[in-house]
Amino acid sequence: MKDFSAIELDEYLEHNNPLLLDVREQWEWDKCHFKKSTLLPMGQIMANIDSLDKSEETVVICHHGIRSMQVARYFDSIGFSHIINLRGGIDAWAKQVDSSMELY
Repeated sequence: MKDFSAIELDEYLEHNNPLLLDVREQWEWDKCHFKKSTLLPMGQIMANIDSLDKSEETVVICHHGIRSMQVARYFDSIGFSHIINLRGGIDAWAKQVDSSMELY
């Protein structure tokens, strides 16, 4: 499992196309999200785990990086092979990379 800052992820996304898995709630995603992200709220992970490919490169995203870290650690513990947590979450992304993204 890797843990990237917003700047590191921005550079990484220039040359890679991982699944961007947003584990926030629907109302948070409605406020702002990565254009190509997939919403799967943290509370629905267990019920939908079989829909995810353990070998797919996956970036886990939340508001401040806490929920995403919990999900990333869980994924790592059950055999997901390419997991990246966005440290600081979408809040850090909005402040450091994309100032057009709404803060909340």
